Amino acid sequence: MTTLIKRRNGPFSSILPEVFNTERLFGPSLMDLERTFWDTEKNFDVPSANVRETPKEFMVDVSAPGFDKKDFKIEFSEGMLTIHAEKEEKTEETKKDYMHKEFSYSSIRRTFSLPENIKEDKIEAKYTNGILHLVLPKKEEGRNKITKEIKIG
Repeated sequence: MTTLIKRRNGPFSSILPEVFNTERLFGPSLMDLERTFWDTEKNFDVPSANVRETPKEFMVDVSAPGFDKKDFKIEFSEGMLTIHAEKEEKTEETKKDYMHKEFSYSSIRRTFSLPENIKEDKIEAKYTNGILHLVLPKKEEGRNKITKEIKIG
């Protein structure tokens, strides 16, 4: 009988317990914290991104290769831009002497905090060659603000 053993692949999972005996010294809480940040079992990625600002707009480019346009969900609410994409693939091959099945699941999520001066109804998104491009126009602010002196009566 073969048994599968769950193995954590965080960057410190092999070093910390052996060298520092972290379970005995710190209890399980330190390793739980490490698992929270480096749990590879979720197959969840935080994609790389570039954010640029001009006087008229913000531009966000997110690296997301391997996805299709339909895989994305983009939301903007209360100054938070959230980009989420997930994709599941399955393959099955049957030949005379064997059967082969594989599957994969990929998911990305990234949230950006932006000022509240975004025109929410004018946000545009385009997905080209593995890069998600977003343009978030700014609301026009009064350019010639008038300063009025108020006298105390």
